[in-house]
Amino acid sequence: MPNPTAAMLVIGDEILSGRTRDANMHYLAQELTKVGINLCEVRIVSDTRDAIVSALDAFRSSYGTVITSGGIGPTHDDITADCVAAAFGVGIDVREDARALLQAYYDSREIEFNDARKRMARIPDGATLIENPVSIAPGFSIENVHVMAGVPSVFQAMVASVLPTLTGGAPVLSQTLRVERGEGDIAGPLAIIAEEFPDISIGSYPFQHNGAFGSNVVVRGSDGAQVDAVMKRLSDVFRA
Repeated sequence: MPNPTAAMLVIGDEILSGRTRDANMHYLAQELTKVGINLCEVRIVSDTRDAIVSALDAFRSSYGTVITSGGIGPTHDDITADCVAAAFGVGIDVREDARALLQAYYDSREIEFNDARKRMARIPDGATLIENPVSIAPGFSIENVHVMAGVPSVFQAMVASVLPTLTGGAPVLSQTLRVERGEGDIAGPLAIIAEEFPDISIGSYPFQHNGAFGSNVVVRGSDGAQVDAVMKRLSDVFRA
């Protein structure tokens, strides 16, 4: 049985402008791999309603799990929560449990809980909160969409909160063989081996070292015996 699927929606003009380098996709891919969920697609969109809603509509009907990052803070351009509500056709307002969490957090630090900060308590109707032990402001889940902050430390904490609720599959195993030959030399044999093992992913990633070309051949799959068999075939072919 194939593993469950997931997609990620990264939201933010700062990512597209190059001002901020996204680290969340790399982290999420690693964590999903560990629990046997295949991250199949990642899309980066600007802070615009139409782009976010369109991507959400496409993803939530195509993949088992959708995870978003970014756009749930206190500023005017943090519109993710409103876009999620629009995509699901539900209302959105300040919710008492989220407001209470934030009120207690800011009161304990003697920081004003102003209208901007109250925006982070606006939750779409029918959603459940995602715990945020780092900065309290919650994310939320609605059906198969899980909405998380863009700050990496907060995103990682929210992923840790959500992962135990997801149905995983067989963890994906990975092994790598370094081949001191260019891709043009190994492409033919790799294609033959790939045909022999259709359930195993075989990827080639070239490098250049001291003027010589080589390739790291990465073998990935959920069946450890097949992964080992592919590695033996590769070793036999390229180290003969």
